[in-house]
Formats: sequence, C-alpha cells, structure tokens
Amino acid sequence: MKEKAESSVACNHHRVGFLGLLVTLGIVFGDIGTSPLYVMKAILHTGESISESTSESTILGALSCIIWTLTLQTTIKYVCVALRADNNGEGGILALYALLRRLKSKWIYLLAIIGASTLLADGIITPAITVTTAIEGLESISPNLPVIPITLAIITIIFFVQRFGTESIGKSFGVFMLLWFLLLGVVGAFSITSYPLILKAFNPYYAAMLLAKSPEWFLILGAVFLCTTGAEALYSDLGHCGRKNIAISWGFVKTMLILNYLGQGAWVLNHADTALAVNPFFAIMPQSMLFFAIIMATGAAIIASQALISGTFSILSEAMNLHFWPRMRIKHPTHVKGQLYIPMINFAMYIGVVLIILLFRNSSHMEAAYGLAITITMLMTTLLLGFYLHSKGVARIFTMLFMGAYCIIEAIFLTANLSKFLAGGWCTMLIGGILFLMMYVWVKAMKIRRHYISTKPLDDYYQIISDIKADESIPKYASNLVYVNHANKEGAVDDKLLYSIINKQPKRADHYWLINMEFVDTPDTLEYNCETLIPDTLYSVTMHIGFRIEPRVSLYLRQVVEDLVTDGKVDLQSTYPSLRKYGIPGDFRFIIIHRVYYPESSDNRQQNLLMSIYALISKIGIDEPKALGLDTSMVVVERVPLIINHPVIKDKVIKVIKDSETSQSRQ
Repeated sequence: MKEKAESSVACNHHRVGFLGLLVTLGIVFGDIGTSPLYVMKAILHTGESISESTSESTILGALSCIIWTLTLQTTIKYVCVALRADNNGEGGILALYALLRRLKSKWIYLLAIIGASTLLADGIITPAITVTTAIEGLESISPNLPVIPITLAIITIIFFVQRFGTESIGKSFGVFMLLWFLLLGVVGAFSITSYPLILKAFNPYYAAMLLAKSPEWFLILGAVFLCTTGAEALYSDLGHCGRKNIAISWGFVKTMLILNYLGQGAWVLNHADTALAVNPFFAIMPQSMLFFAIIMATGAAIIASQALISGTFSILSEAMNLHFWPRMRIKHPTHVKGQLYIPMINFAMYIGVVLIILLFRNSSHMEAAYGLAITITMLMTTLLLGFYLHSKGVARIFTMLFMGAYCIIEAIFLTANLSKFLAGGWCTMLIGGILFLMMYVWVKAMKIRRHYISTKPLDDYYQIISDIKADESIPKYASNLVYVNHANKEGAVDDKLLYSIINKQPKRADHYWLINMEFVDTPDTLEYNCETLIPDTLYSVTMHIGFRIEPRVSLYLRQVVEDLVTDGKVDLQSTYPSLRKYGIPGDFRFIIIHRVYYPESSDNRQQNLLMSIYALISKIGIDEPKALGLDTSMVVVERVPLIINHPVIKDKVIKVIKDSETSQSRQ
C-alpha cells in the first residue's frame, strides 16, 4: 500500500519552469517578501535623535547589514545548505530532526522542540504585523482612518476561510506575488536614481563601521534581522515546490528586495527631516500609485499570513506523528496534498493574533516584539544542520566552520534581539516557552508510559488463541477482532492485550488482527507488511507511516484486508450460516487498551508532576479511537492501570491488610 494522493498539479510544482517558479513565488516568499513594509521603519526608530537615525553612515551601514544578512543567512545558509538537507524532498526543522533521530542522541530532540515552539510562537505575530503595517499605509490618505478595526476584520476573514481551504484563491497567489515583487523592485530602482551613492551599501565596510562605531548597533541589528525572518519558512516549504524552484526564484526575489531597501534608504537620505514621521516604504511610492500600493501591500500581507497559518498546521501535524504533540482533529478541506485544517489550532491562533493587535496597537510596537523567538529557531536549525553534515560524512573542518560561523552570527543577532525583551519580546518568548513546556512534557510522559508497558512473546500463546477460537462454549465476541499493539519489540505483544483476549471475558473470534504502527523518518511513506501467525486465525499487520501521514487505521486496514482477500489468504465471509449463504462478510470490532496513570501508584514526585501536566495537555487532543481514525461505533475501550505490581502498590496493599488485621484484633 503506497500513498498516491499527490495530485499531478502538485508534482508539476517541483518541475523547473515558469509554472513551478510562479507557484513558488506564491507559496514560499510571502513572509520574507513583506519585510520591506517594516524593516526600514524599524531601523529609523532605533536612534535617539533624527540626525543620528538618518545620517548617511547609519543608513549605509544598516543597508549593508541588510544586504549581507540576506546573503549570509538566507542565501548561503538556507538556499545553498539547508535546502540540500531534505528528508525525501521535505524540509523544515522537524523534517530535519526526523533524519537525525536515528542517531539515538538523548538530547537532540530538545533542539527540535525548542526550534519548533519558537517558530510557532513567532508565527502568531507575523499576520498581526504584516496586515497592520499594510493598513497603516492608508493613514497617508486618510489620517483618521480606524486602522485596528480594519485590521481585525481582515484577520477575521483570513482565519474564517481556512475551514474551506484555499485551493481556489491559492492559484492566484503566484501571479499576485510576481506583481508585488516587480512593484518593489521597479519603485525601488526609480528611488535609487535620486541618490546613486546609496549603492555603496554593497560594500561590507559600511556594515563593519556601523557595528564598530554606533552605540545603538545592537538595536539596529535587531531591526535588520527582520529582513530574514522568513528564511525558516522558506526551508519549511521545500516539499511544496522543490529545491531548484526555490533557489532560482530566490535570485529574483532577493534582487527585488534589495532594490526596494536601497530605494527606501535613498529616500531617507533625501528627506532626513521628515523620515521618522512616515513609513519609507509608502513614501517612495508615487502619489498616484499610493492607493494601489496599499492594496498590493494588503494582499501580500494576506498571502504571508496564509503561508504562516498553513505552515503552523503542517508543523503541528508532523509534531503529532513524531510524538511531540497530542493528536488533534485534522480536516482536509481540499484535495490538494498536504493542505490541512486543524480547527482548534486555527481558533487558538486567531485569538492570539487578535490579542497581539489589541495589546500592541500599532506596527511600531509589534516590531519591538518581532524577531526574538525566530532567532532561537535559526540557532537550533544551525545546530541540527551541523549534525546532518557530520552524519553525511562532510569534512569535519567544514562542518565546524559552518557551525562556528553561524552560531556566532546568530548569537550576535540573539543578543541584539534580547534588547526587545521588555519592549514586547517577552510576549513571543512566553508563548514559545509554553509551547516548549507542552512538547517537553509530552515527550517525557510518552517515555514514562512506554517504560511501564510490559510485553510477552506472542508465540507462547498461539495454542491458547487457537483453542479459544475453537471453543464454541464461549460466545463469539466478533467475527474479526482488531487490537492495536503498542509493543516495540518484534514478536512481542502488550501483556494487557493478551489479558483482554484470554482472561477478561475470553473473546472468541474467527480472526484476530494485531496492528503495529511504525512511524518512520520519511515524510510520505504509507506501506504495510502482513504476517500470518496462525493460519486463518491470527494476523500481524505492521503499518509504516511517514511523519506527514495521518494514521487512519480503519481505512488502511480495509485496504490490507482487500489485498489479502484478493490473494486468497483470508476468507472474510461470515461464519454464521444464515449470513454466509448470502456472501455477507463478518463484522469487525476494535479493542483499544487505554492505560490510566494513577499518581498513588508511584512515589516519584517529578514523575507524578509530569504525568499530571500530561493529563491536562491531553485534554486539548482527541481520544485514541478518533486519533487512529477508527469508526467509534465499532470500538471498545478497556481501561487498565498503567503501573501494576509496583513495589509502592505492594507496600500500600500490605499496609492496608495489616491495618485491617490490627483493627479486627482490637475489636
């Protein structure tokens, strides 16, 4: 069984051609493509005086920092290196971790969950800052315009349409973003002609002088970093468009971005006295084009927001299969491969974005909060890329140089962005910290649960299971009885599963099916192998599921059974004579063993705390039958204690017995 849901259109996105490049512009570059809306404005507000912020040395130095940040961070690190670290064509920090978890490192998962949680946290502020900045451009036309209500209305529409999917409007994203980048480049180029000396910013000397001499260098770097915040999203979208399309498109995008930044810098140097009063992005627009530019900026902001929302759904979907996050209800609003909709996350993000807008009120305050969390994500990606290069046999000297150089660069950016903490960075760090805590607790709790699951060799019970099937004095429980086996060892079975069949109301069936789910490192794998353990009685099905595939056990098992019936390996017709003569197949019933953790069964306080938090987190998810995609009308959930025959329990039982005996003797 192979996953074949990928549409031919999606496949075409990976081919290098005009269509592939156009789609790439619409999918990949929304976040980084809207940076010119606020980067230069943020830089201008870092100085203590107008003359200091708008001096030629400051503007040339800041522009030089932007150009070389885009070159070092986005071009070299992400486009040239990270895009080659693909997991069967998929990218992103969790896809990279999936490649590396086979290294069996005890702590490498921490890098992944830190990076993922901070990426998700910064994703909440992106829709707020991009849409707010675009709408603020209308103040140039009507100063008394209610920016916040309009922004909230647009944000509400963006999140509302997620439930219907964006397949139809998504097709126009590429054309729109092509026009957007052409607008950036053309307007920027015209503005450069008013101050050609601005081209000196390509010389890194000016960046070095700014960092060496400006007392506000760390504030300026914090603003400069905003120009590359979309680089991590670029890596995450690798699977949608392919490496070559992204690399070629980036050459065009980078050129247009730099032209616009230089054009804004030229305008600032020509209008130093009024530069702080307006947004340089809208100031370089001809007055006749201003309204059109605001419409384009709003559209680009919506596309950037859409990309971040879709990216959040994808990241959390991967996190679920990597056991970093509770499984949640996922919908597929369209037939486009990989387009997801997670209702609870969509609602939570909407509330978060609205609160960000109401808390910070304008884009200038949001700029102060933006960028801090994503710096940590980039640092985690650098460390994981170092492990990846080492695992691929890249020369140690190159690996060390790469890790050393980018750890230093990103540590400097992190230091610069820490200045934003009190100004608003605390907000995204708080969100990131909560998400990290949830992921960390989930991982540790899953390890605890696996630790207490005891297994037994299955072949020791073949004869008993065969005898139960043949014993007609036992009422038939179901024609086909299906269990999900959580034992990790080959040939082993969860002892509570055997207890359910043999001891707890012996369950007679025509066929017993054991489902073993193996979540593999490759993203889109969906395969199975079936082993007949007892002919015409007991079958073991192992499903190999990629970390981007939802575990729909009912659907997949149906395909497995159909294949076995076609091959003549199993007879599914009911054994009841009245049904068999009409060729009616037997029924299926699923048994789920749910282990309940009782804090009283352990004297480990840290473990009890972890499991208590785990129980709270699990409430945001769905129960196991729904998580496995089972028809709940055919499922029986049997609850058993997680810890049995533990010394603490034995001691408590003995104490209770002794206390009872003492009480009776006194009477």
